[in-house]
Amino acid sequence: MLKTSRILSVLQTSKTPVPALCCQSFRCQTNAATALARDDNEWQQAKPFEEIPRINSFDLIRKMMLPGGKYKNKDVVQLIMAMREDYGDIFIMPAMFGTPSILTTHNPKDFEVVFRNEGVWPTRAGNATLLYHREHYSKNFFQGVEGLLPTQGKKWGDFRSIVNPVLMQPKNVRLYYKKMSLVNQDFVECIKAIRDPKTLEAPDNFLDYINRWTLESVSVVALDKQLGLLRKSGNDDQAMVLFRSLDDFFDLSADFEMKPSLWRYINTPKLKRLMKALDNIQNTTLSFVDEAVKRLEEETKQGVVKSESEQSVLEKLLKIDKKVATVMAMDMLMAGVDTTSSTFTAALLTLAKNPEVQEKLREEVKQVLPHKDSEFTEATMKNVPYLRACIKESQRVYPLIVGNLRSTAKDCVLSGYRVPADNVVTMIPLTHLISDKYFPRASEFLPERWLRPVDGDAANSLKLTYPFVFLPFGFGPRMCVGKRIVDMELELGLARLIRNFKVEFNHPTDNAFRASLINVPNIPLKFKFTDLSD
Repeated sequence: MLKTSRILSVLQTSKTPVPALCCQSFRCQTNAATALARDDNEWQQAKPFEEIPRINSFDLIRKMMLPGGKYKNKDVVQLIMAMREDYGDIFIMPAMFGTPSILTTHNPKDFEVVFRNEGVWPTRAGNATLLYHREHYSKNFFQGVEGLLPTQGKKWGDFRSIVNPVLMQPKNVRLYYKKMSLVNQDFVECIKAIRDPKTLEAPDNFLDYINRWTLESVSVVALDKQLGLLRKSGNDDQAMVLFRSLDDFFDLSADFEMKPSLWRYINTPKLKRLMKALDNIQNTTLSFVDEAVKRLEEETKQGVVKSESEQSVLEKLLKIDKKVATVMAMDMLMAGVDTTSSTFTAALLTLAKNPEVQEKLREEVKQVLPHKDSEFTEATMKNVPYLRACIKESQRVYPLIVGNLRSTAKDCVLSGYRVPADNVVTMIPLTHLISDKYFPRASEFLPERWLRPVDGDAANSLKLTYPFVFLPFGFGPRMCVGKRIVDMELELGLARLIRNFKVEFNHPTDNAFRASLINVPNIPLKFKFTDLSD
């Protein structure tokens, strides 16, 4: 850890006059030196890294893999909570079979320390099997361009710097309102066609239709194309292969991320299944992308000129780098289905179970959509704070991710222990999302906690008390690149459904989600959709 005595000595004893114009600079240097002194003092007083509670390798294998083991057959969340019960709020899982050791912390103050010091190229460990597939198993296709999820350092930074201007700027995302609105209108008609005519309930496999909606939604943004999945009564073979392969990817990857495996040394049956799933995902998404590229090339030959608002993400990125454009479009189709479907399901479930909230939301939506088939506009969608609050509150009640993963960019103190740089840290907020300490009246579904006080109103007594507890899209340079697109999908999709239907769910919601690499729906989604009269 850097010492500060020399810095302070130079600042205090220097005989060089400090010009008046440099006061601000001098003050910054002094503040920096004070911070360094404080950090150094905290480090010196902290307990050694070696004293952090840690799991013995043999004990972990016994509990996780042998019959009767305490951790055997548990999903990711159950496993993490069982380990917390055994080892406390901070502990270390040992390095095994080529995986690094992982420090797990449940302390929100640690989350902030890690995120505040992650640097310009944050290292997010994990996705080792996805990287293996792209670097080795399918290297002839990816040719060193492996995308955002599995890469680190400069390679990640270079890719992100290309796609950020296209995906993260609000003005670019808002260009797709009209196209996504058409998808949502198709979704409404699809619901009317598939629901039971007597009970008005969706079928047991309604999640498949939600997946179709999410794939259609991301397709119009990524490829400027509707795939027609909501307009057909039969199954689209390619889409169904993609959905099933994504399920396998999330389930199998969760095992590889959390449980001991010899896959780095032996081509295990599970690894073969995962590589097959990733091949299917690659081939299916690539077929959609290749079709879009051919269409764009044909339009260019014909002299078709599109305005910026008519260009897909693929088309914009093709002007910069074809391989980056192709991989990013594929990843949007891959990452934009299950993640958005789970978040959408969470929002719909919470609204269905809280009819008074749903009605309040409907009144707001009617201001945006006076008629059921009204169009969304950029101006009107600026005035839906309650809609956004409902989505946030549903993400608190049913979080998509188990936690966030980073490597420490420098030496830091976590929960009173010294943690050297380059240690993998997983940050778990789950118990805090339902804690009154961080969310007053946490057991209640209260979108109001996310609303800003109106001028003259008292401060919001329900608001989150510590921001690093709730980070559904991550934080900093490595936050989810698709955040703005997902927000738009959710807002437009929910608004359209709430404007057209009264939504109910008259079934138990116990264990509504199960933990995979993300949390995914675990019950038949038999929502009841009753048409509104106006």
